[in-house]
Amino acid sequence: MPAVRFVTGFHRLFTSWIYSRVELGTNRNFDEKTTMAKILLAEDDEDMRAFLERALEKAGHDVTSFGEGMSAFECVKEVSFDLLLTDIVMPEMDGIELARRAADLDPELKIMFITGFAAVALNPDNEAPKDAKILSKPFHLRELVQEVDRMMAA
Repeated sequence: MPAVRFVTGFHRLFTSWIYSRVELGTNRNFDEKTTMAKILLAEDDEDMRAFLERALEKAGHDVTSFGEGMSAFECVKEVSFDLLLTDIVMPEMDGIELARRAADLDPELKIMFITGFAAVALNPDNEAPKDAKILSKPFHLRELVQEVDRMMAA
């Protein structure tokens, strides 16, 4: 029986790896129009943050991640990024405040909110940067990578 368990486990692992490569588009042909982004990721859920970071890196992006807004803001004061990808509800500094402050420092910074609270992001009273995109949880990793690619191409 141990051999059967090993083969079954290896099959699951291999199938998962193949699926992730195809779903994330990492086997796509890159050309000069493809722009890889330098991304600042702010997400307080540790598992979600690690998952998003791996997915974006597999898609060829350079990702720096933080578990709360204040640390992410300290980083954006020192380092230039192409895209801020942030959750809205986080401790210390929420994603909307982080996005506002980061946009004040770098008006060219593209901003995307990832949130399970889309109504909060869509509220006109929250003063979120006007060109920010919103991706509502739950989402498929393919959607995230495609949206990042669209934003970088724009």
